[in-house]
Amino acid sequence: MASRALGVDDILDLRAYERVRDDYRRRVIELKRRRRIALGPIITVTFECLETVRFQVQEMVRAERIVTDEGVQQELDVYNTLLPGGGELSATLFVELTTERDLRHWLPRLVGVESALAFELGDPVAAVARSVPEASHADALTRQTVTSAVHYIRFPFSPDARERFVGGDPVALTVHHPEYEAHAVLGDEARAELSVDLEGRTELLPLA
Repeated sequence: MASRALGVDDILDLRAYERVRDDYRRRVIELKRRRRIALGPIITVTFECLETVRFQVQEMVRAERIVTDEGVQQELDVYNTLLPGGGELSATLFVELTTERDLRHWLPRLVGVESALAFELGDPVAAVARSVPEASHADALTRQTVTSAVHYIRFPFSPDARERFVGGDPVALTVHHPEYEAHAVLGDEARAELSVDLEGRTELLPLA
């Protein structure tokens, strides 16, 4: 479980959110840029935190015109499950396909990709943190021959792997799948951003 879950008081009502939405969206887009890692030509991974999840809830409340605390709490119950727990990173994996032809080609081939990612730490590699599909989402995937274009995954870190990540060892995010291989070395900006999550230091942006 996340050490800090979002509550109803963290979510602005409709009128208050409209007043700040343009500026807030701009800041969250920039935050997501720092948290997005491309893995080859068709896979991207965006790492979730309190702010990215709050933004999703605010946008759902706006789209669905939810005005009651009970309705907001229902959305929070869904989206709080995306938050990272202690000593882990949580992410949304996107298979970025734009044509029907690409969908038919790739989705059958990428079955199991959500379990094929890993952080590799050190050079040579001295520690690994592997992806684990988020349980409720994995249970909802009823077709075994075609994967989804969106997956929710977690990366549990051992104490040694966490220390290496925040301490400056080389870090790469990789995918090793029979049909897809990719490798991305994390820069200083991404490492610093995700270290906040691993150390439990995530805070919410002011909205007012």
